[in-house]
Amino acid sequence: MDRTTFLGGSVLGVLVRLTILSIVVGIILSALGITPDNFFYQINVLLRRIYDLGFGAIESVLGYFILGAMVVVPIWFISRLIKASRGPEDPPAPR
Repeated sequence: MDRTTFLGGSVLGVLVRLTILSIVVGIILSALGITPDNFFYQINVLLRRIYDLGFGAIESVLGYFILGAMVVVPIWFISRLIKASRGPEDPPAPR
């Protein structure tokens, strides 16, 4: 694959188009009040919120686990004690 096919035209033509497009997009973003510092700050805030959401979900699951374990583990333990007090089970009868 040669440069012209990869870039979509001559190198100079692609550079001119990218320069003009970058200036136009820069003007639009500036009119919207978006600066490079503001842009990267907002990206940082977005990534931090996504990170916090992930650990918020883990925290919720951990809370559900503890709440369920408060009921399930004692019931399981009591059933083991009852089964142990009965002694060994008889083997099943042959058919």
